[in-house]
Amino acid sequence: MSCLGNIIWLIFGGFITGMGHILGGMVMCITIIGIPFGLQSIKLGIATLSPFGREITVTERSGGLLQIIFNVLWIILFGWEIALSHLGHAAILAITIVGLPWAKQHIKLIPLALLPFGSELR
Repeated sequence: MSCLGNIIWLIFGGFITGMGHILGGMVMCITIIGIPFGLQSIKLGIATLSPFGREITVTERSGGLLQIIFNVLWIILFGWEIALSHLGHAAILAITIVGLPWAKQHIKLIPLALLPFGSELR
């Protein structure tokens, strides 16, 4: 089911969204200051390309104060917009019973969109 879900996801917008995150991350990586944020954007793009069959987990190792600062900057600059986008798409998809599995995937991506530093894809 996860393979079929990912194929349908890619056809109906997942590919464009994922590539947008990846290309945006590559642009952010042009500057030295943007590299940490670019890498997180690329990680979010990879998660968006194939959300079925993957889990987002919080890493056990603590990044400390720098990780907190980067997460706060991410939320202020990018995260809240991406999270609201996933929430809106999930609400639209949840209207029908057929769209519930895809709505669940959007809900699953919200924590990664808000706090990417310290999260991993598994």
